[in-house]
Amino acid sequence: MRKVYKDPKELATCLKDLVDFYLDDIMTYDKLKGKIAILFDANGDRLFKEGRVPLKISNILGEVRVDVLKDILLMH
Repeated sequence: MRKVYKDPKELATCLKDLVDFYLDDIMTYDKLKGKIAILFDANGDRLFKEGRVPLKISNILGEVRVDVLKDILLMH
């Protein structure tokens, strides 16, 4: 996993894979939370602006994954 993504599609794909690992019980919630925090610290506004996930990323992730992501980012 890279830390910095310039392309929103690549960032969304990475997030999608991480959340899917969590939803498939391959990764724990705490480990997911740590990885999302690392991505948020490195990518900031490209990942979460004004309390929401940008449209380009949310379209790729889908509603369920965005909800998981929002739960983590609102606590960060």
